Amino acid sequence: MFKKLYPALSLLASDLASFKRQESIFVAFNLLLLFTLVFLHHLFASFWGSPSRPLVFAALSVFVLGVLELVWVQRLSAPLRPRSLAALTWGSIMVNLGVAVLLLALTNHEDSPYFVLMLVPILEAALRFELLPVLGVVAVADLSLFFWVWRHYQIHPPVEIGEYFEAGTTSLMFVMAGVVVWLLVRGLREREQRLANNLLELERTRGRLLQEERLSAVGRLSSAIAHEIRNPVSMISSSIATAKQLSGPEREEMFEIASQEASRLVQMTTEFLSYARPHVPEPVATSVADTLSYVADACRAHVSERGIQIQASAPEDLVAQVDPGQVQQALIDLIMNAADGAVSGSAILLNAHPLNQHVCIEVENSGEPIPEQDVPLIFEPFFTTKPHGTGLGLAIARNIARAHGGDLVLSGNEPQRIRFSLTLPVSTKEVPEQKA
Repeated sequence: MFKKLYPALSLLASDLASFKRQESIFVAFNLLLLFTLVFLHHLFASFWGSPSRPLVFAALSVFVLGVLELVWVQRLSAPLRPRSLAALTWGSIMVNLGVAVLLLALTNHEDSPYFVLMLVPILEAALRFELLPVLGVVAVADLSLFFWVWRHYQIHPPVEIGEYFEAGTTSLMFVMAGVVVWLLVRGLREREQRLANNLLELERTRGRLLQEERLSAVGRLSSAIAHEIRNPVSMISSSIATAKQLSGPEREEMFEIASQEASRLVQMTTEFLSYARPHVPEPVATSVADTLSYVADACRAHVSERGIQIQASAPEDLVAQVDPGQVQQALIDLIMNAADGAVSGSAILLNAHPLNQHVCIEVENSGEPIPEQDVPLIFEPFFTTKPHGTGLGLAIARNIARAHGGDLVLSGNEPQRIRFSLTLPVSTKEVPEQKA
C-alpha cells in the first residue's frame, strides 16, 4: 500500500547544497545528542554509575570523528555521485548504530540512555531512502536493542520481563518515527516535484507566448513600416506622374513635392534603422551638465520658433558612464517630443540629479496631459497622435536608455506638467580632459 501511495524515489540530497545542509544537520544533531547523553550520564552517576574510561574514550573518539566529518562536508566543492552518496549514507547509518550498541554495552546498565542515539540513523534513512531500507534500518535498531537486553541479563541474572516490555515500547517508537518521517518527506518530495513540473510547464508556456509575441510584433512592425512608406512613395509617384503633364512653375512645384517626400522617406528609413539596429553604446565618463548644456543649445533655435524656451540645470560634479552621442540623441528626441506638446510662451525644463547609484535626467514641459488610454502605448514603435513624425522618437530613446542599463519612463502626467525621466548609470571616474 505504501509503495502505491509513495512511489520509489532516488536519494534526496542530489545537489551539493542540499547534501551539505542535510549532512551538517545530521552530524551536528548527533554530536549534540552524544554530548547531552554523556553529560546526563555523569550528572546521574548515582543511578547509572560513573562513565567508565572506555566509554568516555569511545564518546570522545566519535565526537572528534564527527567534527572532522563536519569540516569535510563544509569544504566540499563538488557534488557526490549517487553511488558515493549512498555509500556514505549507509556507512554513517551503520557506524551510528554500532556506536549506540557499543555505548550501551559500556554503560553496563539495563536502562542505558544511549539507545536514543539509534534515532539519528533511523531519521537519516527515512530522509534519503525508500520504505524498505528504512524498515531494514529500524529492524536492525530494534534487534540491537533486544539483543542488548538479552545480553545484559545473560551476564546479570535474573531476567526482568519488564525490561523486554520497555525494549518493545522503544522499538515501536522507532518504527513510528521512521515510517512517519518517511511519509512526510515523501509527501514533501512529491509536492516539490509537482511544483518543479508546474514551473517547467510555465517556462514552456512563457517561451511559446514570447515567440508568439515576437511574431506578432514583427507583423505589426512590417505593417507599420509598409503604411509609413506607402504614403511618401505614393506622393512621389503621383507628383512625378502629374509633372509629366504640366509645364512651367506647376511642374517645378510637383518636382519640389516629390523631392520633399523623398527627403522624408530618407529620414524615415534612417529612424527605422536606428530603432531596428541600435548601436552598442561605448560608455565613457561624461559630464551630465555639459551634455545637458549641449543639447539645450542644439535645440534652442528650433523650439524658439514656437515661442518656447529651454532651461537646463545639473550639478557640475555629476558624472555618468554613458555613450555621449547616444544620450544626446535620446535627449534631443525627448525635447522635440516636449516641444510638440508644450504651450507657446512656456519653457521646457531639463535637469538632472543623482538617484540610487544612477543619474536621473528629467525633461518636463507644460501642456495638456497625455490621455490615459494612450499612456501604455507611447513607447510602442510607430505610435503617434501627431500629424507628422514616425512615432519612433520615444521608442528609440527608451532603447538607448535600456542599452545603458537604465530606463525611460513617464514619471509625471498632470495638467501643465508632463515629465519624462531618463535614468543612466552613474560614474565614479573623472571626466577626461579634452585635448587642445
